[in-house]
Amino acid sequence: MLLRLWRRPQAQRVLGSFRLVPLNSCHALVLNADYRPLSYFPLSLWPWHEAVKAVFMDRVDIVSEYDREVRSPTFSMRLPSVVALKRYVPPAKRPAFTRFNVFLRDHFACQYCGASDDLTFDHLVPRSRGGRTTWENVVTACSVCNLAKGGRLAHECHMHPRTRPYRPTVQELQEHGRSFPPNYLHHSWHDFLYWDSELEP
Repeated sequence: MLLRLWRRPQAQRVLGSFRLVPLNSCHALVLNADYRPLSYFPLSLWPWHEAVKAVFMDRVDIVSEYDREVRSPTFSMRLPSVVALKRYVPPAKRPAFTRFNVFLRDHFACQYCGASDDLTFDHLVPRSRGGRTTWENVVTACSVCNLAKGGRLAHECHMHPRTRPYRPTVQELQEHGRSFPPNYLHHSWHDFLYWDSELEP
């Protein structure tokens, strides 16, 4: 079924305290069947047309909606802003060993000086001296510190990482990801995301 955007007046319309969301910003937050986001970082989002398709394929339940509609000659529906999968998707048991996940484990900060710009990664035991590219031998480092350390061991240059590298769990990476919310959060997502929630004593 071909759906098209139901055109609204061009003037911006205020809905309570929220402005009408542009169509290209109408992403749907995707929750697992337990009503937790599939992923916090990157946040699990679908473009509006993927969310609508999943609704028609009966793969998701609509939890919340935008005040935007799509319609065909015989049908109209409001765009989903939050959907929940009907079947639970088990999380991965082990995180992928990628540069991005190394940065996420280390909170996007150089483990030598704390800088957050121009990040790369450093081998504690340099590859030239038999070091391997593993969770336990790689830390986030800025380019300046990486260059300063060069091919030396930590005790040789007196540069020791703030946190000893380790293999994180998927849950740890997701928790770290919650510290880095995306630039845009629709108000209907707030009940399912807890970046700003106050911790109980």
